[in-house]
Amino acid sequence: MAAWNAAFIMSGLFLITLAGETYFRLTRPFIENSIPYRFVDGVGAIRKPNAEARHANWRDDNFVVSHTNSQGFLDREPVSAERAAAGCHIAFIGDSFVEAMEVPIADKFHVRLEEMATRELPRLSITTQAYGIRGTGQINQFPFYDEYARRLNPNLVVLVFFVNDFMNNSPAMYSLRFGIDPDRLPFMSAQKDAHGTYKLRPPDPEFERFLLPRTPRLWYKSIGKRLTRVSHFAKWLDTKVFWVGGRAPPIDEWANMIADRPCCALDGWRPRCCDDLPLGRPFTKEHLPPILDETLEYTAFGIEQFKRRADRDGAKLAILAATSSMGTRGDPQFDRLSAIAEPLGIPVISDYDYIINQGHHAIDGHFRFEIHWNATGHQWAAEAILEWLKENQGVCD
Repeated sequence: MAAWNAAFIMSGLFLITLAGETYFRLTRPFIENSIPYRFVDGVGAIRKPNAEARHANWRDDNFVVSHTNSQGFLDREPVSAERAAAGCHIAFIGDSFVEAMEVPIADKFHVRLEEMATRELPRLSITTQAYGIRGTGQINQFPFYDEYARRLNPNLVVLVFFVNDFMNNSPAMYSLRFGIDPDRLPFMSAQKDAHGTYKLRPPDPEFERFLLPRTPRLWYKSIGKRLTRVSHFAKWLDTKVFWVGGRAPPIDEWANMIADRPCCALDGWRPRCCDDLPLGRPFTKEHLPPILDETLEYTAFGIEQFKRRADRDGAKLAILAATSSMGTRGDPQFDRLSAIAEPLGIPVISDYDYIINQGHHAIDGHFRFEIHWNATGHQWAAEAILEWLKENQGVCD
């Protein structure tokens, strides 16, 4: 009798698995994110040109296929130098909010902005281009401007700033976020010496050889992870219960590994995965440990260097504080950014301010299970920038 019961249960599980696999293969076009990268000397690990990019967010049922342009960015082909010079050209530089794998290129904020400006500010003849790679801060992004955006002599350069940019500008925090050796980073970085002088360090083409070690997965987690890469049903299960292949990075272990490096004086501070890294909103706290105060100094250096580049090239510089993560005046994160930008004469556009003033709820501009903007969020960001442009048309002169 027990054998019959076991056979019945196993048959039922097999049929459920078969039905689930069939259903999700029919309704979900692919399993994982996929966007091939290439290493460009002096620039870093950006995307391959003319390549297919796939973004899968199973929890929101969001699947997007797009293509990089000839420069390796997820955008349309760059406009011609003649067209850019004939009007007001705007370059947007940033991380995953600019790369925006989560929406089709036609829905991205800078494309929407260009379309709206054509109707509402026709005199300015605005063109836009986006240079975004996820996981980068302003210092990492210097080459995006130097090697690509600068070619079109933009009238306006907009840095799209998300709260994790504070972290990404610091070699120590970048290392802890991504598990990469702080002296072997995949993008441009800076190192501050004992005298407070910053020295730029080029990206390391061999960064993948120097990843910080991870704790081996438990055997069943390893099997589960492999299953999520081939089985649509296992992937769906993983998004619902997060037990099949998931695990948190060993950030505390990494902190112990790098604490004695010249770049990474943690002074006894040890991060916790959820509280002390970007999504835990560490910069909302009044008092920060020295290593996090230092990230603000790195960020100030990065923004100041962008200001020098813009001034040299006759461009204006502005910052878009992206999403409710940065809030508006009175939010410690926004205020810390403003304290860096305003003494340099750099305006900070609050995306959150615009959303609230229009009577919207900021949460409606994000995917439910992902921090990035959905199409609505991109539309609101475009409208916020357009409103600012209407009041500051001189940036295009």
